[in-house]
Amino acid sequence: MIWFPYEQMKTMKKPWKILDAEGVYLYTEDQKLIDSVSSWWSVIHGYKHPELNEAIISQVKKFSHVMLGGLTHEPVEKLSDKLESWLPGDLDYCFFSDSGSVAVEVGLKMALQYYMNQGENQRTKILSLEHSYHGDTFKTMEAGDDEDYHFVLKAYGSNPHVIHIPTKIPALEEAFLKYHSELNCFLVEPLLQGAGGMRMYDVAFLRRARQLCDQYGVLLVFDEVATGFGRTGNRFVADLVLPDILILGKALTGGYMGHAVTVANRKVFEGFYNDNPEHALMHGPTFMGNALACSVALKSIEIFEKQDYMSKIHKIESITRREMEGFFDPRIQEIRIMGGCVCVEVKDASVLKGYQQFAYERGVFSRPFLNCLYAMVPYIIQEEELVKVLGTMKAWFGR
Repeated sequence: MIWFPYEQMKTMKKPWKILDAEGVYLYTEDQKLIDSVSSWWSVIHGYKHPELNEAIISQVKKFSHVMLGGLTHEPVEKLSDKLESWLPGDLDYCFFSDSGSVAVEVGLKMALQYYMNQGENQRTKILSLEHSYHGDTFKTMEAGDDEDYHFVLKAYGSNPHVIHIPTKIPALEEAFLKYHSELNCFLVEPLLQGAGGMRMYDVAFLRRARQLCDQYGVLLVFDEVATGFGRTGNRFVADLVLPDILILGKALTGGYMGHAVTVANRKVFEGFYNDNPEHALMHGPTFMGNALACSVALKSIEIFEKQDYMSKIHKIESITRREMEGFFDPRIQEIRIMGGCVCVEVKDASVLKGYQQFAYERGVFSRPFLNCLYAMVPYIIQEEELVKVLGTMKAWFGR
């Protein structure tokens, strides 16, 4: 049987079975649904996109996968070259993996070993944010601050190597003052904290973080698995504030398959690049640089550029603000909007009980969590479809 994610299997309701999907729509046996969450924020071009389909079909006729251990191939070389030219600054060195969580693990390993290779063995601490989420593997759970994973702390005790702070500049400055000589990196979801509650904060915090990382010689790591490819209204937050390590996933392949990349700058890469074999990065996911994933990622980036997706995202934000700003209900704590994300935070999570079925009956797939009712729609969504998603959210409070 299938063991489903984030569910108590004994009490979970039967999931809806998808028979087909195209554009922004999912099709069940009895319903046509707008996917308002883009399959966990990844399907930015929608489903069954003809160009993405063809990219995979063309590659599969050659080969689907070869390991990168001692081998290479054109799709991974082209994707690496594209990312090198496309990403800001000297974020030029691409280490591929098969999921966002693993890519964050790679980034954390890079940061730690970067200093170990230089003999700075005291730099064992990670600075991270309160309410952060970086994945489900063990180190990412420790670096994160998601209440669902606090069982790790119960089992192993509080981790002395991770410090969590709020997104407040005084707290940031205090942490650097106290721990700077022990820090190897500051790991953040920039501007938008997803699974921690769609929390949004100001870019000034990141600019100050960059200054402090430079001042104290600490690596700045951006986890843009969720925020990259336009979700915050910026192509990448790294375009605003340049990190030392950038992590991308989810929309990298247009949501077609699991693939991720950890991109380092020249300084980090050169910390590993010498004659000592012990200074090599000892990591190697089996499916890193998968040829199908690289082919569809290249096509996804091409479509993103060719069809001016940033304009699409800005239009989504404009429509969302028009429809949602000023909407009031006493049960709502706050409505937050940023780029291609809107979150209605309620005061009591019980207010959202039953919403998923309510939305289903009205032709919208939604998946509220914690006390958050949110949407992260595919960027190809049409205005009337987006208005329907937002109208369904408002209709829940007007019952």
